[in-house]
Amino acid sequence: MPANHVTHTVLAAYAASKVNISSEAAARRRAQVNHLRERLEAHIGAHPAYDLVKLRASGSTAKHTAIQRRRREGSDADVAAYVRASNVGGVDAGESGLLDWLCDRCREVYGDTKEAEDFVISDHAVGITLRGSGLKIDVAPVLYTGEPDDRGYLITRQGDRVLTSVTLHLRFMRTRREAAGPEYRELIRLLKAWVREAKRVDDQLRCKSFLVELIVAHLWDKGWNGEALAVHNYPRAFEQVLSFISRTGLRTPIVFTDFYTASAVAASTDAIQVWDPVNPANNVARTYKEADRQRLVTAATAALETVVWGIQAPTKGDANDAWREVFGPGFEGA
Repeated sequence: MPANHVTHTVLAAYAASKVNISSEAAARRRAQVNHLRERLEAHIGAHPAYDLVKLRASGSTAKHTAIQRRRREGSDADVAAYVRASNVGGVDAGESGLLDWLCDRCREVYGDTKEAEDFVISDHAVGITLRGSGLKIDVAPVLYTGEPDDRGYLITRQGDRVLTSVTLHLRFMRTRREAAGPEYRELIRLLKAWVREAKRVDDQLRCKSFLVELIVAHLWDKGWNGEALAVHNYPRAFEQVLSFISRTGLRTPIVFTDFYTASAVAASTDAIQVWDPVNPANNVARTYKEADRQRLVTAATAALETVVWGIQAPTKGDANDAWREVFGPGFEGA
């Protein structure tokens, strides 16, 4: 059998140089988010009736699964702002007015230390630009009714109120990372890099970051085809993940039982069913249509064929070319 020229070590080196956010940049992001939290907490301490309750770092940056951006767009860090629902019109409060209100509160927390244009309302969050570092933090409101474990209601892009918990999502990730080791999160980042390249090739492809994380979590929990997820062998793990998507067609529901029983999930006819580990009523792929499922399966099948060829390729050049199809022309191989 030909040697595998693009090994785990090669992919780890590529991740370190082109995919992962540097430890220095990650530390700066955490420091800026913590600074925002400290300002808010001090303000809340001075104003006991304040409608903002707390901030929690959220999203890929908090889970250490964020990847480098090819362009300066979107946010660098995400923050969940827990808002006392009873003081802003309840869980069904209108999103537009809520974002205006949240923007005013963020300005209030910073006082005169920032310019008005540093606060920009997007579709579902308030963006805060920190001029010294250029960092952008997106602050999304979570309507809080006093439930434990930081459970609250996030407003989706479709306008629904979905129960979530930043704290439990982070615990879900941390449990698996501690069992699997640091390669677990880096594998997720490499898979996100594949999705990014696949979307560049096909701008209609849908595969959000959270979906990637949950597919990897499922394979870590259950294995695939009688084999544990090979987190310490990135080429093999890539093959496993892509094979899972290709062979199952993502037709089999994925359910986690960390925080509820499997029986809590109701039957569904959604094209893809990957259930939120925190909320058994929330299919994170609910908005994906049959055409979206087919497009994602097709992309994974094509990538699987490329990866298998890359693993078996007779020369380094052939192997590198295969992985460039997966990650894009910036891939630096063996």
